[in-house]
Amino acid sequence: MKLEVRIAQWLLASVFIVMGGFRLWQALHGVQMSNMTLLMSAGEVLLGVLIAAGWQLRVMTLIAAILLLVDAALSHPFWHFSGAAMGPQLLQFMKNMGLVGGLVLLSTAGGAKRR
Repeated sequence: MKLEVRIAQWLLASVFIVMGGFRLWQALHGVQMSNMTLLMSAGEVLLGVLIAAGWQLRVMTLIAAILLLVDAALSHPFWHFSGAAMGPQLLQFMKNMGLVGGLVLLSTAGGAKRR
């Protein structure tokens, strides 16, 4: 795999490792979270580690892309807002869409050996 693809792989994986790890760290320091949030955060860290390691890269990146699509639609419904309140939601939604694009691209560039 080319160096620039490997760097993209690690940077995309870092989003999942850092954000999932951050929520787990907060929970360890007394921030109240639901069991579902803790479970999803642990899964997010695991997914990030698997992407960083390149294990089943095509499948893992597509799973991550689907999770981000769902997260964008459920957590950042900018279409329900207006005025100044719409901006931050649209920004977060589009950030997720950009990450989805990178993950889909990585799913085609990595992993599989060519003959």
